[in-house]
Amino acid sequence: MFSIINPFDSTFLSEHQYITDTAAENVLKISKKSFYIWGFMPLTDRLNFIKKLVFALTKKQHLLAKQCSLEMGKPITQALAEVKKCQLLCEYYINNAEKFLENRQIETDGSESYVTYEPLGVVLGVMPWNFPYWQVFRFAIPTIIAGNTVVVKHASNVAGCAVLIEELFRDAGFANGIYTNLLIAGSQVKAVIENPVIAAVSLTGSEKAGASVASIAANQIKKAVLELGGSNGLIVCADADIDKTVEIAVNARFQNAGQSCIAAKRFFVHSSIFDSFIEKFKKAVSELKAGNPLDEATYIGPLARIDLAEDVEKQVNKSVAMGAKIVLGGNRRDAFYEPTILVNVTTDMPVFSEEVFGPAIPVLSFDTFEEAVTLSNATNFGLGVSVFTADVEGLKSRVNLFQEGAVFINAMVKSDPALPFGGVKRSGYGRELAENGIKEFVNVKAVYVG
Repeated sequence: MFSIINPFDSTFLSEHQYITDTAAENVLKISKKSFYIWGFMPLTDRLNFIKKLVFALTKKQHLLAKQCSLEMGKPITQALAEVKKCQLLCEYYINNAEKFLENRQIETDGSESYVTYEPLGVVLGVMPWNFPYWQVFRFAIPTIIAGNTVVVKHASNVAGCAVLIEELFRDAGFANGIYTNLLIAGSQVKAVIENPVIAAVSLTGSEKAGASVASIAANQIKKAVLELGGSNGLIVCADADIDKTVEIAVNARFQNAGQSCIAAKRFFVHSSIFDSFIEKFKKAVSELKAGNPLDEATYIGPLARIDLAEDVEKQVNKSVAMGAKIVLGGNRRDAFYEPTILVNVTTDMPVFSEEVFGPAIPVLSFDTFEEAVTLSNATNFGLGVSVFTADVEGLKSRVNLFQEGAVFINAMVKSDPALPFGGVKRSGYGRELAENGIKEFVNVKAVYVG
C-alpha cells in the first residue's frame, strides 16, 4: 500500500495497492489474448479507435490536467498543454500511419520482393512522472496502431493519472487488454520483462533504471527502447537576437520547473554579449510567478517530491562551495526550489557535470564556436542542443559536430510527433515518434518471390 501526497501543500490525495505477481501475470495473459484479435485487425479499423480516443481526450482534458497538477505539481496551463499535445500525436498518426506501415516494394532478382511491418505482441512500457500523459502516449499510440497491445507500469506518484489513461481507452471502446495499466512496484518489473508473454520493452526514465531494464531485456533477447536523461546545452552566439533568445531560454529551462530530460540544462553564451544576456535573463526569470499549480497564472510549481528539491539544493550548494556564484534564487522551501542562475561555473561542478532535474541553470561564457561545441559535448548525455545564431546556413553545415540526437536552431529542443525523438551516449537508444517510432516494435519481414 502506498499514498500519493500533493507536493504543493503536502495534503493526502489517494492510496493505492500494488497488484501481486500472480495478478500481473493474469494481466499479461489477457493482453496476449487481445493481441491475437487486435494485431490482425485491419489498420483502418484500429485507427477508428484512435479517433474515438481523441474525442475522449478532448472531453476529459480538464480533469486530466487537474490530476496531473495535483499529483506532481505541474502548473495547470502546462498540464493542459500536455494533454492537448497527446491529441495532436493521435491526429498525426491517424493521418500518417497507413503510409508508414504499407508494404514497401523492393527491386531484386526475384519476380517480386517486398517488406511488411508486422506487430510483435505485448509490449511493456515503463513510464516516468514528469510528463505523465505525453510520455505514455508517445510510446503507446504508435505501438498500438502498429498492432501490438501494451501494458504500462507508470510511476507510482502519478498513479491517479495512470488510472485515468486506462479509462480513456475504455471510453474510446478499446477491448480489455489492448491498453492496460499495470500497477506494480519497481521490484516487480524484472519478472514482467522475463515473462514469455512480453515481446519487448520501452523505458523512459533515469540512467540507472534504463541500465537495469536493458540488461534484463538483453538477457531475454528482447528488444528495448531507452529514453533516458539529458543535459542539453543552449548556445548563444554573438550574432543572436538576445531578446528573442532570452524569451525562449526561459521556457527551455524552467518549463515544468525544469523537470524534463530535454530541458536546456547548461547555457553557453558568447563572451561579447555575456553580461547583457545575464542581465536580461535574470530579469525575465525573476518575473516568473511561483505558487499554486492550480492557479492559471502560476508558471513555477513545486518539484514533484521534496527529495527532488533537496537533490537540486545539494547540487547547487556543492557547486557554490566549489566557487560558483548565485546571481538569482538558490533557496528551497519544502518541494519548491527557486529558479536559480549560477555563473563562475566550471566543468567539474555538479551543476555542470550532473543532470540537474530542477530549476537551476549554470551559465558559462565562450570565445569561439569550437569552444562552445566542446563544452556542449562535455557530458555523458546526448539528447539535444539548441543554438541561437543569425548564421543559420553556416550552422547547418556544422551540426555534425554535436554528439546529440537532435540539433534545434533558434528554438528550444522539444519533441514533435513528426520528428524522431531519442538520444545517443547515456541518453539511451532507439527512437520514438514519427515513422521511426511506429517501426520500433514491429517485425520488419522480407518477402521474396522467385
